[in-house]
Amino acid sequence: MPIKPWRLLSSQRSESFKIFNLRTDRASSPRTNEAYDFYILESADWVNVIPLTPRNEVVLIRQYRHGIREGTLEIPGGIVEESDSPKDAARRELIEETGYKESEMQLLGSVHPNPAFLTNRCYTFVAKGVSRVKEQEQDEKEDIEVLVRPLKQIPELIRDGQITHALVLAAFYRFYMEYLPRF
Repeated sequence: MPIKPWRLLSSQRSESFKIFNLRTDRASSPRTNEAYDFYILESADWVNVIPLTPRNEVVLIRQYRHGIREGTLEIPGGIVEESDSPKDAARRELIEETGYKESEMQLLGSVHPNPAFLTNRCYTFVAKGVSRVKEQEQDEKEDIEVLVRPLKQIPELIRDGQITHALVLAAFYRFYMEYLPRF
């Protein structure tokens, strides 16, 4: 039996924060006709970038994350601003967070970070031929260390639990399953 959409009874934005809005949707089940409240985070889309040097190295970042109160090993990424396309945001985040610039930026695809309560997508790009062209431009709320590792070490970093960010794992999954075989 196919899943039927729930009927939206009401939708109200209750709080607005810099990086997301909190919305309460009331919807009724097509199966039971019972109504329930759902709390939705409206967020701008996100991007992440797998930067590859001409020597088949990946430019990674280590960044402090307040949600888990520790640093995580990641790839560059961030919010798609209203004036940006996802590709423009990927280019901006790469150079701001690392000081590296690409010779080619290619979209790998996108995922829904958590469709249960988030409205956005996360786009993943591969930046080919990256080289360092300037210093990082971290904002006042960032503390980022740049690391360069051989591409062949990435699976080991994932297996060993050094890379744990779910969106970074999704990016490398897509890279290894879809992009690398054609690379």
